[in-house]
Amino acid sequence: MTSASPRLLAAPASEWHRPAPDARGRRADIVLAVVMTAAMIGSVFLYQRTGIFGNSDAWVVSVVWAVASGAPLAVRRRWPEAVAICSAVTFWWGGEFRVGEYLFSNIALFIAIYTLGAWGRRRTLATVLRLAIVAAMFVWLFWNLIVTAGISSVVPELSREGTLSPYVAFGLIQIIINLLYFGGAYYFGDAAYRSARARHELETLTLALAEERERTQQQAIALERVRIARELHDVVAHHVSVMGVQAGAARLVLDRDPAAARSSLLNVESSARTAVDELRLLLGALRDDRAAPADGAATTHGVDQLGELVDDAVSAGLPTRLHIVGSRRPVPATIGLCVYRVAQEALTNTRKHGGAGATAELRLRYTDDSLELEASDTGLGAGRSATASGSGMGHLGMRERVASVGGSIEIGPRSRGGYLVRARFPLAAEVTR
Repeated sequence: MTSASPRLLAAPASEWHRPAPDARGRRADIVLAVVMTAAMIGSVFLYQRTGIFGNSDAWVVSVVWAVASGAPLAVRRRWPEAVAICSAVTFWWGGEFRVGEYLFSNIALFIAIYTLGAWGRRRTLATVLRLAIVAAMFVWLFWNLIVTAGISSVVPELSREGTLSPYVAFGLIQIIINLLYFGGAYYFGDAAYRSARARHELETLTLALAEERERTQQQAIALERVRIARELHDVVAHHVSVMGVQAGAARLVLDRDPAAARSSLLNVESSARTAVDELRLLLGALRDDRAAPADGAATTHGVDQLGELVDDAVSAGLPTRLHIVGSRRPVPATIGLCVYRVAQEALTNTRKHGGAGATAELRLRYTDDSLELEASDTGLGAGRSATASGSGMGHLGMRERVASVGGSIEIGPRSRGGYLVRARFPLAAEVTR
């Protein structure tokens, strides 16, 4: 009964307060007040007809008392403090002046004390007020037991003789009944308040989780769009640079070597078709917010396509070699795509900034627990230092890609000239038999 009180008293000032009842709850309280008032009036009439409480002509006072006891319950959840005080005073009035109703008046007082515990919005006041009412009721009870102990006409059938006389036993029974009565009202009121607060916290948490889930979904869509934007950059930069080089070569040899010009134009056409196919896959995902991540793009390219990438670079006029060190082993699709895109971006940068006469080399090295890619060139073209810091879109994309699979990357000029991109990707340790 008292275990919750310290927590309530120690609660911070910003503690949740139970909101007032809605219109439906107020109507229910009015119905309860009407029923309880009518029941008390009927009970008073029946008690007075028995003649137990003496004069039956005081029925008008009894009806007023019944209304004063039951009517406040109509606003019990809106003003629980005032209702509890009113119920306690009218209960004392009825007992002190022997109105003669001890059934529904006890129920009304129980409801008032319970409501104060369950709906009191100022918890310290609710606790202090309930304890004060209970203490006053017990003082009243003890006073009546002491006073009537010397009046033999009150319950004359109970003897006052002996340490544990029948009258003393009667008094102890009254004390136990009142302890259970007030203790139950106090405990169940606090329990109802805690239950309402826990329900509110659960509803708040559910709403917060729903909002967080929605934010997570939106973030996932945004991240996927960023990934697709990087794919678009890689696709456009690579294929457009190839087409530009091939178109320039075709223009230079168009008059004196139509066959070579035709070959260059065929390469331009092939690069354009490939670029269009990849762009169609990527832009298709952007048109639908509900689309799943474009896994198709992730499985299109990998380490097995590095040879084709080198052939495209050679066809575009950049002498490039591919070296594979170590035994080939399965590579996850995400890492394979990352390796391909890093190599593609490195070769694209060489074509853009390496200058005339530059050559490139790709070195793919398999180790026991990692896969390493080195893309180096001998270019000395202007503008390389501007991108060495990795502030450009291409370098930023490479860094983000490698970091997304738990790898590391180094980008910068070599001391002996040229440029170097070295990326390391973790792989599961190879099992030897």
